[in-house]
Amino acid sequence: MASLDRVKVLVLGDSGVGKSSLVHLLCQNQVLGNPSWTVGCSVDVRVQDYKEGTPEEKTYYIELWDVGGSLGSASSIKSTRAVFYNSVNGIMLVHDLTNKKSSQNLYRWSLEALSKDSSPTRVIVSNGDYDREQFAENSVPLLLIGTKFDQIAETKRTEVLTRTAFLSEDFNAEEINLDCTNPRYLAAGTSNAVKLSRFFDKVIEKRYFTRDPSPVSFSSPVLADMNSVVTLLFF
Repeated sequence: MASLDRVKVLVLGDSGVGKSSLVHLLCQNQVLGNPSWTVGCSVDVRVQDYKEGTPEEKTYYIELWDVGGSLGSASSIKSTRAVFYNSVNGIMLVHDLTNKKSSQNLYRWSLEALSKDSSPTRVIVSNGDYDREQFAENSVPLLLIGTKFDQIAETKRTEVLTRTAFLSEDFNAEEINLDCTNPRYLAAGTSNAVKLSRFFDKVIEKRYFTRDPSPVSFSSPVLADMNSVVTLLFF
């Protein structure tokens, strides 16, 4: 595994939105039977065939960094969490489609990870008032993922999907809505699978094929063996 190039993708969002279940599904192609709270950060790996089916096809590893979802105001939590934001190549923003606040908080997570606000302590969105220019110069590829799609009543789906469409526009990112307990939402050939592959290809493109890519560095020796999930704990 060590011979393949890799990229680092953050998985961000509030506690309980299903980040760990999503990462397990993406990396193991299995439903996570008994998800638990992530303390600190856990890392898992997915294989991506860049530009699959073309002469430029090449295999890479996608490291998915599932960051614990506490948005408490304690500066010690944020300063410790900032360690995981080094050398980021892409960000998945995960929210619970049944929880509007988790969607609003994605702005806070984005600002924190992109270092535009070292200690965001409030919801950036208020009655739809949001300055899209905050992310105008962002060069890190983003993907918006809504979970628990199966729990939305049919009568509410149009309203919820309209809201997520605005989120997607704000972040200039594609969106995927799914149920992490049903692998069919990411089955090969589906629109979700196509969007996911396109996002990973974009992350790889930015990392390895731009004129001045940012180097990926791994400061912790515990990440040397990527055959298993690595858990990093706060102390």
